[in-house]
Amino acid sequence: MTRKHYALRVIVFLFFAAAVVACKKGTVNDSGSGNGGSTPAGGNPVVTPTGTPVSIWMTTGDQTKLLQNQANAYFAADAGTNPATITVDDATTFQSIDGYGFTLTEGSAKLISAMAADAQATLLTDLFSPTNGIGISVVRIGVGATDMSESTYTYQDNGTFSLAGPDLDYLIPILKKVLAVNPAIKVLATAWSAPVSMKSNGSFTGGTLKAASYDPYGQYWLDYMNAMKAQGITIWAITPQNEPENANNTPSMTLTKENELGLINDYIGPKLRGAGFTCKIIGYDHNCDDSVYPTYIAANSTYVDGTAFHLYSGNITAMSNVQSATNKNVYFTEQYTASTGDFSGDLMWHIQNVVIGSMNNMGKTALEWNLANDPSYGPHTNGGCSNCKGAVTLNGSAVTRNVGYYIIAQASKFVKPNAVRITSNSYGSILTSAFKNTDGGKVLIAQNTGSTSTDFKLKWGTQSLTYTLPAKSVTTFTW
Repeated sequence: MTRKHYALRVIVFLFFAAAVVACKKGTVNDSGSGNGGSTPAGGNPVVTPTGTPVSIWMTTGDQTKLLQNQANAYFAADAGTNPATITVDDATTFQSIDGYGFTLTEGSAKLISAMAADAQATLLTDLFSPTNGIGISVVRIGVGATDMSESTYTYQDNGTFSLAGPDLDYLIPILKKVLAVNPAIKVLATAWSAPVSMKSNGSFTGGTLKAASYDPYGQYWLDYMNAMKAQGITIWAITPQNEPENANNTPSMTLTKENELGLINDYIGPKLRGAGFTCKIIGYDHNCDDSVYPTYIAANSTYVDGTAFHLYSGNITAMSNVQSATNKNVYFTEQYTASTGDFSGDLMWHIQNVVIGSMNNMGKTALEWNLANDPSYGPHTNGGCSNCKGAVTLNGSAVTRNVGYYIIAQASKFVKPNAVRITSNSYGSILTSAFKNTDGGKVLIAQNTGSTSTDFKLKWGTQSLTYTLPAKSVTTFTW
């Protein structure tokens, strides 16, 4: 062997020896813990976290993050102090959660019906699938027209009951497609007006039930339940009248607390229960500025499961006040975002009041208003809401997701039906609500209402982590 060949073999041997040493060194970190870490050029070891991982999803008021999945954080043994500490304790539980969603108005359904088949299927999956979408779990529908319908109508405008008309053409077919995506979705049915022949003023706007119309209107509700059952649709709950103290919408109808109680106790309740329908009967369905009406309804009816609320006036704490006074359930069923609104302002107000606020005040649902509109904020009735912005805007098959979509998605995607609310606190500009799903997973919805980023400690049992919430943002943590 020549010296040249010998030297070459030595060089090759040294190269492979160095490679073996490098491979062995890569199996442990510098501390010898054997957790798969490595040492970068800077000399500081990169250690794979060993604590409980926390998934994080964020929407920011400046729209730079829209339901965006962030890098995981990891719990570690709790140490140190931070005044801004949010403690989650799943040992104490409150109400169970039925779900989150929107109203599928006839106008929304007509717009969705006009979409190309593939775009429509994609949208319905995104909205309603518990696994491949944001998991809307409650959908509210009108019994006859709402103010976000193309026209005013009921199911008995021609003297005999029939679903035939706009709802059978648009609403019911789309609702069946929604149920195909999520068979477990809860359907809440609400009337905006009785047939005008039953009303004191013979108009779709305002008026109240004639004294002789209570029994026929109770039969109208029974006919509706039977007709929907024949369509294969189970109604989870009803509210007999949307906003019974509002005479100015089109359509609308007023009922005093005494009249609504009598309608439920003497007509709707006995007829539905006598026919075997077990749907929840939920009273009031109006603003948080009147606690007397919902308390009266819930306290004086064995048929009534609870009462429903909106927040166009009043304070969200009315919900827990009524729940405490009656020991019956409370639901949040409507709030709209306006075409004139600001994304950041609407995101902050609605998360604080509709999502976190209603949940922390014993709400079992949190629903925003209209699911879909066109670029002109229609369809709507003549006299209906002309500036209500849907969760999505549909221009043919093109979809724009609006602030309402993200308000609900930050909860509906993560807090599953039958979850229970658990203890969490708020601190300064950081507001929270926490939940435990039936699989044991925990969810914390946290928003930073402040104008600057805020560091806070999230403490769970003997573990904690520190996270920075951007200004005007909402973040959902799951673990």
